[in-house]
Amino acid sequence: MTEPHPTIQPQPGILEIALYHGGEGALPGHNRVLKLSSNENPFGASPATVEAYRRASDSLHLYPDTGHVALRAAIARAHGLEAERIICGAGSDEIITFLCQTYAGPGLEVIHTEHGFGMYRISALAAGATPVEVPERERHTDVDAILAACTERTALVFIANPNNPTGTMIPEREVARLAEGVPPQALLVLDGAYAEFVEGFDGHAALVDARDNTVMTRTFSKIHGLGGLRIGWGYGPAHVIEALNRVRGPFNLSTAAQAAAAAAVLDLAYADYCRAENARNRAWLAAALERAGVPSDPSEANFILARFRDQEEAEAVDRALRDRGILVRRMAGYKLPAALRITVGDAAACAAVAEAIDGFVRARA
Repeated sequence: MTEPHPTIQPQPGILEIALYHGGEGALPGHNRVLKLSSNENPFGASPATVEAYRRASDSLHLYPDTGHVALRAAIARAHGLEAERIICGAGSDEIITFLCQTYAGPGLEVIHTEHGFGMYRISALAAGATPVEVPERERHTDVDAILAACTERTALVFIANPNNPTGTMIPEREVARLAEGVPPQALLVLDGAYAEFVEGFDGHAALVDARDNTVMTRTFSKIHGLGGLRIGWGYGPAHVIEALNRVRGPFNLSTAAQAAAAAAVLDLAYADYCRAENARNRAWLAAALERAGVPSDPSEANFILARFRDQEEAEAVDRALRDRGILVRRMAGYKLPAALRITVGDAAACAAVAEAIDGFVRARA
């Protein structure tokens, strides 16, 4: 870090932010890599989505719709929601930023869990608020620990369900208990980036409809395969969505992104296919790793958190995978130094990972 300027200083909290590093996508010495580091959909976007994106190229000279009317209508239709209570952003990350910008600030606290998504802390600090980390219980969100951490300064409580990077999930009754128990001035934010991978799960939309203190966020980056376009959305009480729209930039989503996302969310058959393939390959990979002596918690997302004896072994396995051109995600930054997060790829990708890890374990035995 450079030396601070004697008079020009950023706002408090900014220099406490550790830069967010996404999953690697390239390896020196490898022309092609198997990228399993960012929880991307191995099947890509649906053909209907790609076609909608291509059609949008005819209007690139025009400014996009500032109200995301067609996209919000498509989301509402697909999920049975009220379009007026939907907000869209450049990934669900931007919705998280809007929430912190609007409801947090100096003197206020933002609660997140021990192994929660890194953007909760970053967005809290960027807003000048104090992030408060709460321990998990064996890599699961602990509602009692969160409630014990709440104070009169609590502005926002973030949890992901299923959680990233653990893949674990807590039941609806526990989430409802959390929504009931947070302080009256606080908003509960339910990050549903991986909700679509859970069969029959509404991402807690019914809970959001039932309460005036609960918001959910979602993304098109995972099951819909649109990580490269950066599209997310949120659903919440009308008073929250109205406030968030006051800080949202008028042209935060391009025309092409809106068109692609609207097609993607309505392509229910493709989402069903991706969900089924993910579940099948996830179960196969978890079982293969278990046979190799590598445990993991049952995952409800599109990745597995593989746990090793210690950090040294996890890093050695990561190096062995990299030697084969396979990229996964080290978890030391998420306080899980003895773990690797492995995206569930297609059947061939899962087999390649399992073979490499099994070979490493056998060689070390």
